[in-house]
Amino acid sequence: MTPFGRRVRELRQQRGLTLAQMAEGLGVTPAYLSALEHGKRGRPTFTLIQGAIHLLGIIWDEADELVRLADLSHPRVTVDTAGLDAEATLFANRLAREIGGLDAEDLRRMAGILDEVAARRDAGH
Repeated sequence: MTPFGRRVRELRQQRGLTLAQMAEGLGVTPAYLSALEHGKRGRPTFTLIQGAIHLLGIIWDEADELVRLADLSHPRVTVDTAGLDAEATLFANRLAREIGGLDAEDLRRMAGILDEVAARRDAGH
């Protein structure tokens, strides 16, 4: 499941919409919407994201969050390490091989490291 799919499913269920009802409102099939929620489809289109925002009746921060999650929700990621140190290539390949064995806490810890790197980069170091 992708972050976008998980959030859409949560919002849909909170509003009492069935998968079929939401799919109809978006002009897609229930099978497509289910695949999108479960991360078996790529990033949703801008039109679909805007339709979901409208259909779910969300505004401001929630709408911005949904757009952000859609951008981060491609289920098949490519990491280009061309021109980087060999350690970067080794790490990318190990992560691809081992990611299925990481639990939520492992993922949070690794995300924390990436947050620290981004903060250092943003601070100009």
